[in-house]
Amino acid sequence: MVSSKLAIALADEEDKLLACVHCGLCLEACPTYLHTGDENDSPRGRIYLMRAVEEGRLNPESNSFGAHINRCLGCRACEQACPAGVEYGQLLEAARSDLTKTERQRRGWTSRLIRFVLKHIWLHPARLRFAFTTTRVMRNIRLPKLLIRSKLARLISPRLEFALALLDSSRGDERRRDESVARPVSDSADSRALLFKGCVTEGLFARVNRACVRVLEANGCSVSSPKDQVCCGALHAHAGDLEGARTLARRNIDAFNDEAQAGIVTNAGGCGAMLLSYAHLLSDDAGYAERAREFAKRVRDISQQLAATGILEGASVSESVTTYDASCHLLYGQRASEAPLEMLGAIPDLKFVPLVGSEVCCGGAGVYNLLEPELSRRVLDEKLAHIKETGAQVLTTGNPGCHMQIGAGARLKGMEGVRVCHPVELLDESYERAGFYKSRSQESEARSQKG
Repeated sequence: MVSSKLAIALADEEDKLLACVHCGLCLEACPTYLHTGDENDSPRGRIYLMRAVEEGRLNPESNSFGAHINRCLGCRACEQACPAGVEYGQLLEAARSDLTKTERQRRGWTSRLIRFVLKHIWLHPARLRFAFTTTRVMRNIRLPKLLIRSKLARLISPRLEFALALLDSSRGDERRRDESVARPVSDSADSRALLFKGCVTEGLFARVNRACVRVLEANGCSVSSPKDQVCCGALHAHAGDLEGARTLARRNIDAFNDEAQAGIVTNAGGCGAMLLSYAHLLSDDAGYAERAREFAKRVRDISQQLAATGILEGASVSESVTTYDASCHLLYGQRASEAPLEMLGAIPDLKFVPLVGSEVCCGGAGVYNLLEPELSRRVLDEKLAHIKETGAQVLTTGNPGCHMQIGAGARLKGMEGVRVCHPVELLDESYERAGFYKSRSQESEARSQKG
């Protein structure tokens, strides 16, 4: 018998599942179905499999159930296409939670390694910081690039080569600007922002967090960042470790409790979507259910925060052709479709070209690119082909996982001329050129002259 998580999830969705008219609209929205042509690799097909397991018609340890559930990207594009409003993402997480308990899953070395890392590193902030410090050192001395160029990584394993390319692609302009905002910030409740740093973003893309603070302050927001915040729990939830995700959710709710009226601002689509899901994740927790609902109401992407406060126009930054790829969870989880484009629109004379298939998953999906490399690569190759068609030298995206996935693919495909960055990084550069920032030395000099 399967455990109760899938049964409970199916029961919660029963009305919506029964309302499904089997229209098939989810099929064309599903990247894995489009690439395999197998309806078992579609949302509708996977729901059939889930129901078959719960009703005892299919063994949960069968190859069919595990393979098709694990092949799902979890992009949630199907949710937007579904006229019945089935919350497929919640069903998927419940199915994966049950799947991790089967004997077949327990035997897999990849599954064991992921469970070990999530339990013994990701749940312990000090260990996680050490792990990211080590990876940054490896990245900054260019070890991944050396191993890739020497072909040694590919000789050992194509999966290792791609993992190293992911790490190498996280490199960027890491210079520490000794600058502060030269514009007044507001103390109103609506303009107070609590920055959720994220584990991967702070670990490998700290420059994005710093850019967010400057840009928010330039637009009148007072920004702080609770020091006790931890990983959002998305990796745990996607891997089926819902208890691990709940542990992290409770810690974050406690960490952001001091300023209960301030907005919680993220710059990673995956983190934002996960934070929004805390209300569902902790709905059965008597001590946290109400707090989780209030917490989720405060979550917004930086682009949504800026759309609400208004975005100052900066200065022109470059002549490069620029395009934008939407993070699935930013688009489908946080419902931020136009706001990221408005950030880019605040940069004068930007040569922006729309990307065909911007709304389609890039194939990253957390660690999916390492667990399902073949299908992930097929999805990524389609994305890279569309990027090449734009002629863009700059690709912007609002999620670190998407950044690394596209950046790694571009490197291995010989498209190293394409710079991948967050939209807020370009806006930050625009503000710097517009003179919105001043150095600490200028600040000190101004204070002394005033005195």
